[in-house]
Amino acid sequence: MKYLISMYQPDGPIPDKEVLDVVMRDLNALGEQIREAGGWVFAGGLHPPSTATVLRARDGEVVMTDGPYVEGKEHLGGFTIVEAPELDTVLAWAGREAEITGLPIEVRPFSFDE
Repeated sequence: MKYLISMYQPDGPIPDKEVLDVVMRDLNALGEQIREAGGWVFAGGLHPPSTATVLRARDGEVVMTDGPYVEGKEHLGGFTIVEAPELDTVLAWAGREAEITGLPIEVRPFSFDE
């Protein structure tokens, strides 16, 4: 089963370099643990919501707007796709990510599997 681990971060400036360096070091170590366990599929960070383009179909036309789909106090900042035989394994990895970042982490299974 494949799972999406989503990281939500607050809008606003990124943390100071000293703080961010520690977080990234620990996230990289977690990623290595997931790789060693055979669960790694893909991960990526995202540019700020201001770089988003939203497309909507309206009256037979596609309308594009800049910026996030929803204005909010936090946004999807990055994600990891993992594969594991059971949800508890993924929840442990996601829990570690929440501890490292101090951010809300969401886990959702994909509705299909190859």
